[in-house]
Amino acid sequence: MSNDPRQTALWTLTALETAPTTLDRVMATAFEAAPQLDRRDRALANALVYGVQRWRGRLDWIIAHFSRTPLARMDPSIRNLLRLGLFQIAFMERIPVSAAVNTAVEMAKQTAAPWATRFVNGVLRNAARGLEGVPFPDLSSDPVGAVAAGRAFPRWLVTRWLQRFGVQETLALCDAVNTIPPITLRTNTLKTSRAALLAALQAAAEDPRPTPYAPEGIRCDRLKEALAELPPFQQGWCQAQDEAAQLVTHLLDPRPGERVLDACAGRGGKTGHIAQRMQNHGVLVALDNDDRRLAELEAELQRLGVTCVVITPHDLSQPADSLSAEPFDRVLLDAPCSGLGVLQRNPDTKWAAERADLGRYRERQLRFLKNLAPLVRPGGCLVYAVCSLEPEETDAVVSAFLEAVPGFDLARPAADDPLAAGGLVDAAGALRSLPHRHHMDGFFAVRLRRRP
Repeated sequence: MSNDPRQTALWTLTALETAPTTLDRVMATAFEAAPQLDRRDRALANALVYGVQRWRGRLDWIIAHFSRTPLARMDPSIRNLLRLGLFQIAFMERIPVSAAVNTAVEMAKQTAAPWATRFVNGVLRNAARGLEGVPFPDLSSDPVGAVAAGRAFPRWLVTRWLQRFGVQETLALCDAVNTIPPITLRTNTLKTSRAALLAALQAAAEDPRPTPYAPEGIRCDRLKEALAELPPFQQGWCQAQDEAAQLVTHLLDPRPGERVLDACAGRGGKTGHIAQRMQNHGVLVALDNDDRRLAELEAELQRLGVTCVVITPHDLSQPADSLSAEPFDRVLLDAPCSGLGVLQRNPDTKWAAERADLGRYRERQLRFLKNLAPLVRPGGCLVYAVCSLEPEETDAVVSAFLEAVPGFDLARPAADDPLAAGGLVDAAGALRSLPHRHHMDGFFAVRLRRRP
């Protein structure tokens, strides 16, 4: 791996297109292979990769305007080199246009044939000169094309959003998703208070401030050091977790001394939050089927000082008979989903997700819920949550579950509940957060109560 952050960015973008992986994983691989990159170089590589993924649809529209060769026929490395160069020209004011073009041409010389180098040079120079005159579809006559090209979203997703939200709200949603998200932390109240964490972050973060909905959250625009290097993080005072994800645990409402199941624990964001809401007292069983994630979960819980968690490997596609000896007071299923509610943090999902995925996710989510339902004690609750806005993964799953599994009802939060009072729970009792309305990730969650 090169010690040039632009080469690292190019390798990352090309790997994303040529192998089934996620942006965070391929970025981690790239940085592991290039330990010589300092923090500033890593920040530039991150900005380039995330910027290209965020604006890929718009960049491709512009490239297609100046190129006689269709993008689909280009070699992936050349296609991503053009995107990288054009992103710097169009979006990075501190990088001179000449530097962006010349660097891309030099990078092409290292790996491509002379004709490809000339091609990169010609397209980028023409784009730099004619950027302001590139025509985009008209919003009034072609709203799908206008939003897809101008805001950089796949046409199938734009079509759905326009039908559901209308033009103006879709534009607001796209604009919110395309902004660089703030850094959101959750105070670990087992070790400190939000006020103390805020004070500790004053010198290390840019404008740290309390989150408006989640009582443990802190939001800041930028950290002056990597999060893992900050003393409050090393001392276990906080976890990185978006405000919407924090609200899911408040909907679950775990209590000290209870028996709770976190059925898709992952790396432990919600597991840690549940444990602190339980005051580290009771039994919290954390499931996952990935050994690597389970190892990361164990290390994270040790950092947080959590001792009430029992980590258990399990594949939720199979019945959880081994866990049913004693029922649970509360069960959380933070289900695998399309991730279309967290595009602001994972812009690569824009281009990886497909409409057909929604049906497949729905079937798996419903199967998981059915397998977990017998584990809930009479009078207990099962919270279903996804980081998606799409009906197939939200309302359709809940409706199908309630129809297929007798004995469960949708439990609405009380009127004086902070979630309901904050306008985050709709008339049906579902927690719904939207990036353009609530300035947090897009989440859906419901509390399903088993009848006594």
